[in-house]
This record gives sequence, C-alpha cells and structure tokens, in this order.
Amino acid sequence: MYLENFGLQESPFRLSPDPHFLYLSKHHARAKAYLDSTVVLEDGFVIITGEVGSGKTTLMKCFMESLGENVIYAHIAQTQLTPVQFLQCVLADFGFKPFKMRKAELLDMLNHFLVEQYSAGNKVLLIVDEAQNLSSHVLEEIRLLSGVETSKDKVLRIILAGQPELNQTLDSDNMRQLVQRARLRFHLGPLSEKETHEYISHRLQVAGAGDREIFDQELIPTIFRFSGGIPRLVNTLCDTAMLCAFAEGKDRVGSSDLTAAIEELGWSEYASTTNSFAVPDMGQINEASADEVVGTLFVHDEETGQESDVNLHRGRVILGRTSDNDIQLDSKYISRHHAQIISNLKHSYIEDLNSTNGIFFGNRRVKRHKLKDGDEFWMGKHRLTFMCNTDDAKLEDLEDGVEELVEPDENQTDEQKD
Repeated sequence: MYLENFGLQESPFRLSPDPHFLYLSKHHARAKAYLDSTVVLEDGFVIITGEVGSGKTTLMKCFMESLGENVIYAHIAQTQLTPVQFLQCVLADFGFKPFKMRKAELLDMLNHFLVEQYSAGNKVLLIVDEAQNLSSHVLEEIRLLSGVETSKDKVLRIILAGQPELNQTLDSDNMRQLVQRARLRFHLGPLSEKETHEYISHRLQVAGAGDREIFDQELIPTIFRFSGGIPRLVNTLCDTAMLCAFAEGKDRVGSSDLTAAIEELGWSEYASTTNSFAVPDMGQINEASADEVVGTLFVHDEETGQESDVNLHRGRVILGRTSDNDIQLDSKYISRHHAQIISNLKHSYIEDLNSTNGIFFGNRRVKRHKLKDGDEFWMGKHRLTFMCNTDDAKLEDLEDGVEELVEPDENQTDEQKD
C-alpha cells in the first residue's frame, strides 16, 4: 500500500518468513553453520531453540533452499501428533502413502527407505519445526530413528527446532538418551541494538530502498527497547511506523510516527513485558562508540582456581552454564541462563534470570543490582568482580549509592534444577 510512497519494490517488514530477506546476525550465522553441519556430519543431530519470532523458520527455509540435489529431506511443522501420526507424516513427506498402515509396517517402510537412499549415495534429513509441541513418546521415536544405521554409518540426520520450552522438555531425566545423541545444541538469541539497526537497513535495502534512510537513525534505540531485538517484533513496529508516516504524507519515518505506532500497538518496553529488568536510558546515544568498553568483569572459579576477565560493552551479556551464553560458567551450581548484565554508556546492571542458586552480594541474594566500581558478588562457586571503566559512573556511584532489589529468599539451594 505504501510502497510507491517510500520508493520500494516490495514490503520490507512483512511477517511471513522469506529467506530473501534473511539477515545473519552473530547468533543467526552460528545457527546456520550448525544446520549446515548436519549435512556434512554422518551423525548430524542438531537442536536449535529460540524465542517466538526470533527467525527460526526463516533460517530453516534458507537452509532448506540451499540443500543439494543429493539431500532428501522431510519437513514436519505440524507437531501435535501421536507416534503413529508422526511416522505417517514423515513418510508422506518422503512421497509415500502410509495412512492405513500399522506402526510396525511404518517403521519397516521407513527403515528400508533410509537404507536404499544411503546405498544410492543420498543423504536423508528429518527437519522438525515447532518441536516444543512434541510429546515424550514422539521424541522417543525420534531417538530410535536417530539410531538407524548400516554397518558403518548412521543413515538419518535430524534437526529439531522449537521454542525455549523444548529445552525444558529435553532437560528432564527421561530425555537423557535423546540429548546424548545430539551433536550440537544452540539457543538463538535476540538481536543486539547494533544488529537491530543493521537488520532494519538490510530489509529496506533488499526491498529497494538502496542507500536511502527511511528511518531516522535516532529512532533505532527506541525500536530496540520496544522490540527487544526480536525480529518479528521489529517488523511489526517498523511496518506500523511506516503506515503512520504514510498516513501523514511523509516519505521518511520520524519520532512522531514511531510514537504513534507504539501507541497504536499498545506496546510497552519489551523488558517490562518479560521478566527482564528495564534499565534506564538503555538507548542513550552520544558521541562515544558502541564498541567502547564500559567495564570489566573478573571471574574466579573457586572449584578449579581458573581466572578470566571479560570486557563489557554497551548492550546485553548473558551468563550461564551452557555454551550458547556470552559468558559460559561451566558448573552444576550455575543455571543454563543464570544472569544477564546490561550496560549503557554510564552504568551496568546485573539481573538474575530466575536461576536456582541466585546472585549473592555477601549474604544477600539479589534479584537486580546497579553495579558500582569494585563490586564483588557470587554465582554458585564463581566469584565475580566488576570494575568500571568510566570516570563519570564512578563519581555518580559515590554520590548516589546503588539501587537494588533483594530476593526475599536468601537461602542458596544445593542442586541445580534449571
């Protein structure tokens, strides 16, 4: 509707997944590499998770379009199925008509098909989207299928993609055998503020904007705050803002148009709609570079004696037990995604992400805390020390003190449940 007004050839922010518009952020590029590995590895089994609207389906479509002729794949997106229905859907996607067969016949047909394709030099791939809806019985069928092999190689490669709830299911005790089969497991995180800017520019350029800036640059921090860096939410907000500008006869989106879009959608800042801590002035822009180091985090593992330090830049850093975190703390006392540190140009804040063993400043368990220079705190058996790199923040800490929210329960638990 507004394409001619903005000089575009196609809609840049439509919600339908289109590989043509795929923007590879750091996380998306890594997830794409893991997907590609399933074709290369003989025992490829990859699990990809991500929030609703994080771009999993678009990434999956791009991956499927890139597969060679010798890769035969089934793509299952309807996942509220019984084990028999699941096997029928898999075989139907491979070109069979298995709907009046019993389970034993379905398994026999699938096993023969896999071995035949292997003998013909083809690679067979099973892609399951929306895998968080799979029952434990269907997941067990997938585990058994992953074990189908010849005398030398496994003959079925598997990709499971789903929302974060999939991780909760897989971490249950009865899923240990399935998880052990997975070679790679990755969580697709949101875009950073810088990536959100690049994402918007990329989609506009693909849509025909060329080098023209349709969105004022100073709008990016606000778009980031209200979308949380979730691609689908970025699309919704930007598309609505363009419609608001179009209604006013403008060919460029300004602050009044973005404000109108936010009001029309009835949105609040993304952090306030989740369990995240909304940090003041997160989108503040000044002459300082986004790559400027605002602080340093020193990490000491009391169990192993290992020490490390990490520079903190403006934006969000996730700390947790698994490798998909920005800072990995490999310990049974650390939750998968234990805490996050959010930094703007003046301050850094730490927030507990509903971990089991919490964050402790002395003997106080803290939910969120504005870090000051020299702060020392504990996460499990890890002692962390924050050193601020900006003189202005050091001065403000001395003058204003530190704001924090203390958890009512200060008793640390003994076991890791997350």
